[in-house]
Formats: sequence, C-alpha cells, structure tokens
Amino acid sequence: MKKFLTYATPALTLLGLTLGGCQPDIDEPKASAGGADFSRYIAVGNSLTAGYADGGLYLEGQQNSYPALLAQQFAEVGGGAFTQPLFTEAQANGSGYLSLTGFTAAGTPITTPVTTNLAVRAVTPQILYTKFTDPINNLGVPGIRMSDIQTAGYGSNRGNAFFERITPDATPTQTYLQRVQATVAAINPTFFTEWLGNNDVLGYATSGGASTAPNNSLTSVATFTASTASILDALTVGGAKGVVATIPDVTGIPFFTTVGPTLRSTLTANSVPGVVTLTGAAPGNATSGNRKQIAAADIRNASGGRQLFTLTSASFLGLLGRPTGAPWRALVPRASLSAYLAGYAIDTTAAFGVTAANPIPSAFVLDDVEQGLVATATTAFNAALTTAANARGLAIFDANAFFTQVARGGLAINGANNSAAYITGNLFSLDGVHPTPRGYAVIANEMIRVINGKYGAHVAGVDATRYRGVKFP
Repeated sequence: MKKFLTYATPALTLLGLTLGGCQPDIDEPKASAGGADFSRYIAVGNSLTAGYADGGLYLEGQQNSYPALLAQQFAEVGGGAFTQPLFTEAQANGSGYLSLTGFTAAGTPITTPVTTNLAVRAVTPQILYTKFTDPINNLGVPGIRMSDIQTAGYGSNRGNAFFERITPDATPTQTYLQRVQATVAAINPTFFTEWLGNNDVLGYATSGGASTAPNNSLTSVATFTASTASILDALTVGGAKGVVATIPDVTGIPFFTTVGPTLRSTLTANSVPGVVTLTGAAPGNATSGNRKQIAAADIRNASGGRQLFTLTSASFLGLLGRPTGAPWRALVPRASLSAYLAGYAIDTTAAFGVTAANPIPSAFVLDDVEQGLVATATTAFNAALTTAANARGLAIFDANAFFTQVARGGLAINGANNSAAYITGNLFSLDGVHPTPRGYAVIANEMIRVINGKYGAHVAGVDATRYRGVKFP
C-alpha cells in the first residue's frame, strides 16, 4: 500500500515525517497529478541537482539524485522518460570521490580518494570528463552559480568541466541559460525543478572568506535577482509549472559544525592558552598586524560570535600549541597546504595557532564577521527566489527552513533517527556539504510535499529508510 505525503499537523510538516502503517478501513487518496502535468520534467540546478556526493560526481550519486527520485514517483501519475547524463558502469566512479576506509584509534574517520574507473578523458589544461552529448532532462552542473548562467564559454575546455561534459562540441561557448532555453525548445517541458544559488554563498563560506578567486566571492544581489528572473522566464515560457528551492543556511552543515566542538575540548585538555590566532584581520576582535585573535571560549558560543572551523581544518587539531616545522609538514601531507599559507610570513618554530607568528590560516575558519556576510547574502537571495517564484505562481521548497529544522532537532523517518551530524547523521555525505542517497530521498519527499500542496496532486513519496547514509567499510 502506498503512502502519500500528506500532513495533518504543523509539527509533522516541519519534521517531514511520513505517516506510518496503512489501515485497511481508511481510504488513501488516489494517485493523481492534480493541476500539474509531469509528462515532460526537467531539472535545473547545481551539484545538488546532479547528485554530487562525497566530494565527487559518480554513478551511484547520479542514480539517487533527487530529480531521478522525483521522476520515478512522477511516473506513477503520468510522468514520462527522464534522461540523466550518467557515467557508464565501466567509468562508474566518474570524477572520483571520497570513501570511508576506517577510523583512527581516537575515532577520527579516515577517508581515501577513489581513483579507479574514472570518467576522465584529459588532464590538461584541466581535467575533462567523458562527454555525454545525448539530450538530457537533468541539467544539474556541479559548481555553477546563479551568476554564471550567462557566462559565454563556461562549458569550454577551460571552464567548468562538468558543464563542458554536456556542452555540444558545435556550440562550445554556449551559456548555461542558452542550454536551458535550447532544452525547453526541444522538450517543451510541462514541469521543472529549479535549485540554483547555493554556490553563490557556499564558495565564499567554504573558503573561510579568504579566497580571492572570482567563484568564491559573494554574488551581488542585483546580479542574483536578474539571473533568477532570466532562468525562471526561460523555464516558464511554455506555461510549465514547477518548484523553486531556496538556499539553506550553509553554517548548519557538517562542514562547519564538526570540528569546532572538538577544537574547543582540545584547547581545554591540552591547556593551550585561551587565544586562537588567525591570519587575516577583521572588525570586532583584537588584531596583531594581519592576524586576528579570537578567544578560545568563543569558538562556538551561542551567546556571542561563533567561530566555525571548516572540516578541512581537522588535521590541524593535534598541532595546536606546538612548533610546526618539518614534523608539521610530515603530519599534514597536503599538496595544497602552501596555498593556504601563501602571503604570510610564518615562523614554524613558534607555537601553532596560539601565536601571531604561526597562526591558523583564515581559510580554515568562517569567523563571526564572515558569517554575518553569508547570512545577509542568503537572506537577500532567498527573498529574490521567493519573490520571483510567487510572481510566476510556482511552488516553493523552503530548503532553508527545512534544513535549519534538521540542524536543530534532527529528523525522524519511520522511527529511524537522522540528523545533521557528520557521518552518523545519515543525511550528509563525507564532504560534509552534499547529501547521501538518504539525504536526497528526504529532499525528494519534501519537494513532493510542496508539489502536492501547491498543485493539488497526490504523488507518493519514497521510503527514505531504504536509501543508505554514509557507507561504512
């Protein structure tokens, strides 16, 4: 017996729970498309739409993308074929990804890059993936920002390799907006999902606000608003209905919530002085030259500024308060480490992290000032998305509200507890940013809920517990 995503109380709506066992004397709603038409569905978006997980795009993730799960459920109410640019079985590992291979004696997870059966066709001038030139319904492109959709050459061999993979050789300078317009003209979609804009804040946040790369800046509100209107106009030109998703608060994802509490306990246990020093000065805290100092008690303090340490900073925890010369380099064999320290005169004989001479790179910390900038941008972008969706009569999946609730109180699904915790929470993959297959199933169900509510449809949800969380060795 099928279960439909209908909710009786606001509490159930917030938690995204599906109703439990079926009673034979209760008539369930008959499967129906309501006022929607799912016969020709397309998905527009970024890595979340593509099914990216564990720091890469690979076949299993693509197969469990939320658009694929939606198309599967739409098929029961008149939905048609849904083609994705899938990697082949022989190249199932796609771009490569992280695999959990064990734990240290202290319980720290060990992740290892998967480097076999990749879909790489070239490595210079950048990595290029095996082309997929057939018509597709899933236009998810990892890394794309709302500000990128009208960039000519974005899919060239020096642009975004994931977009280059699906860009026809005959039109190498085609913009993402033009690709969407061409797909609309060819398919004449009746329904769509649109989830763009996450990377317009995520790149800045995950770089600790320290990167000067253009794709890691915060997009201007004017550009974001204009691009939102352009993409939605392209999708609705033929009268298609659809769902627009908002941008979640990135500071609630495991990438930012995992390391801070551990660092705080480390400072106490090791009797490290109560000051942590960062490269880069910012208002509101004592500074020393281009070094910013924050109180150890303020690393994660709900009553004041919360200093969020990135997941990529985890390797440095055991080094606090120690000189970081050759032993430090041996402990942290990162080829990219020099990039984090570039431009700073570092004294590796000084105590790491607690002296101005040997600070923690600011790329590893999203400080209180930077968090304020992220919050302001997220609010403005979500207002633009909501206004544009309402003006066109579209459904809205408030991903920001939903994932905020998950971060605060977890999510119970058919009696199974899930949360935003790293690895153990089931919903986020090893990169601490993108969902697991179960996380994508939860997203699909939330989208179905708003579709049913907006268009009077009765589309069945998926049983999210049948999809895995993090895969253990």
